[in-house]
Amino acid sequence: MTETSTETTVWTTDQVMALAPDASAQRAARGMAGDRAWLESGLSATDELPPTIWGLCQGSGSTPYQTAVDLTEPAFKCTCPSRKFPCKHSLALLLRWSAGSVTDATAPGWVQEWQSSRTSRRASAAAPPAEGAGPAGGGSTGGGRALPGEKAQARRADRISAGLDELDRWLADQARAGLASVAKSGYAHWDTMAARLVDAQAAGAAGILRRTSAVTGSPERLLGELARLHLLVGGYRRLADLPDDLAASVRMRVGLPIATETVLAGPALRDRWQIHGVRDEIEDQLTVRRAWLRGASTLRPLLVLSFAVAGQSLPVDLLPGTELDADVCLYPGGQPARALIAKRHAPPARMHTVAGATGIEPNLRAHAAALAEDPWLDYWPMTLDAVCPTRDAGTWHLVDPSGAALPLDPAAGDPWRLLAITAGRPTTVTGEWSAGGLRPLGAWSEGRLVRL
Repeated sequence: MTETSTETTVWTTDQVMALAPDASAQRAARGMAGDRAWLESGLSATDELPPTIWGLCQGSGSTPYQTAVDLTEPAFKCTCPSRKFPCKHSLALLLRWSAGSVTDATAPGWVQEWQSSRTSRRASAAAPPAEGAGPAGGGSTGGGRALPGEKAQARRADRISAGLDELDRWLADQARAGLASVAKSGYAHWDTMAARLVDAQAAGAAGILRRTSAVTGSPERLLGELARLHLLVGGYRRLADLPDDLAASVRMRVGLPIATETVLAGPALRDRWQIHGVRDEIEDQLTVRRAWLRGASTLRPLLVLSFAVAGQSLPVDLLPGTELDADVCLYPGGQPARALIAKRHAPPARMHTVAGATGIEPNLRAHAAALAEDPWLDYWPMTLDAVCPTRDAGTWHLVDPSGAALPLDPAAGDPWRLLAITAGRPTTVTGEWSAGGLRPLGAWSEGRLVRL
């Protein structure tokens, strides 16, 4: 193997800590980042080996734990029995690297074997199907008969139509009863209808309905959410008459799935994608992670979604404050476009500027344009230039030099961390805009994006 330069942008402590699954893992990692627990460590990169930090950490047993981190994704390996991901040893190794305590060294055999096995798995996953391969149980359908998949799609469309028809009747009942009566209904009132939509395979509509149950205390927002659901039902009924992009948005919001393979087969868009913020939320017993990206050249905002059930870990490959030279493939419909990372051309690098930062009014105009294309839009990324947090009559806002102001989402709590970072000075803030207000996700300070 030929040694290559191991020059890789070193992550900050904040970026490392953002990978931790919980606060206890952060504390444990800080305690293990000293020299005492590590028998050896190194940073290696060759023509065959991507930039990888590795180390042997002495645990409670006689055999040290083998710990390695591939810095390009990142990906993790550790022989410890921890169920947390990444574990404290991986985090501690990253902290040592961040502090400059990990130097260049030749990777031992176990690191090379791990990376070789990962390369083999990637190659197998990317391999095209054998020539002539077709659907399971292949053979010609002949005679113009519908394929089994087409029959299944037709049955699903019928179920969705029936479920949305029932939703439309339910919405009419709520309108007749009046908003005051609807607001007094318990959770079961909403959950029963949402469960019927799930049974009808309209899980997207069910999610909108469940989220609507959380705003019953605001008649204005409640009416708006019920109207959006009614609009979604009408859109699905007129699907064939809608423009392609709007029809794709309706399918997505209703909950029609699109295979990952189908998305990756589409055209790729390359840019240096900056990660402006990441937010985790619990929805229907799933942890949903929204990672907001923006192209450094195209300035296009993108959304990367990941999901995990209880006990599972979410991917940790998109670090706020870094940028990724990569190809992305886009899902049809929806604003902003949902994306999949198709190919990475280099390891993540630290952001040196924040792409697309503008005033409040341009951000609101961009949101309005997106809302016109996708009326069911819930969240929109904003990159706000030269804003200051202020408090007026108990409500927090971000104010820009023109005097325009955006309210902060009260559910996010008081922005004390943002105040501490900015010290009252104007700065660039990245965040997520919704009907509840703006939730700050990052702030530019001393040449880096600090996660909030």
